[in-house]
Amino acid sequence: MPLSHAVLTLLADGPSHGYELKARFEAAIGPQWGGLNIGHLYQILDRLVRDGHVVRDHVAQSDRPDKTTYRLTPEGLEELRSWATSPWTRSSGFRDELFLKLLGASRLGAESLAAFVTAQRQAHLSDLGALTRQRRAHTGDPLVALLIDAAAAHIKADLQVLDTAEERLAGLTAGDVQVHTASADGQATA
Repeated sequence: MPLSHAVLTLLADGPSHGYELKARFEAAIGPQWGGLNIGHLYQILDRLVRDGHVVRDHVAQSDRPDKTTYRLTPEGLEELRSWATSPWTRSSGFRDELFLKLLGASRLGAESLAAFVTAQRQAHLSDLGALTRQRRAHTGDPLVALLIDAAAAHIKADLQVLDTAEERLAGLTAGDVQVHTASADGQATA
């Protein structure tokens, strides 16, 4: 539950309400993560309350509806400590669409594979340029800068994969490629 733990992390700084947590999360993590859906955040908060990691307080406001704030409990702090100090291990393998694209393009032949590799390389180089600009804009935010650096490292690793893809997948693209399809009436064609 990484988002749950991120919420616990933010609550370690003190009580907050939902929209404040959303803004603090987005400021802390930066543009690489993307926005945090407020509905999902409230589901996370409900789960954290249910699990005893957070308590909910209602704050009366004279000119607005009551505000709900959330506070970290001692159990929540212990959960945060346990999570934050244990190593992260990938649990679902390397599920990356790049490899599915390489599979598809290689099955369509060497020309399709070369076209994909060229297009993907251009997209990655464009992404690296955007990350460089973001990095300059976030020099004062060490965590955001680190996340941007990690994103750039991932893209550079993908570029290394692309640099060898055509050679390494040549056996899958060799010879005449015969694609089998079905017509609208379900008859197989080649």
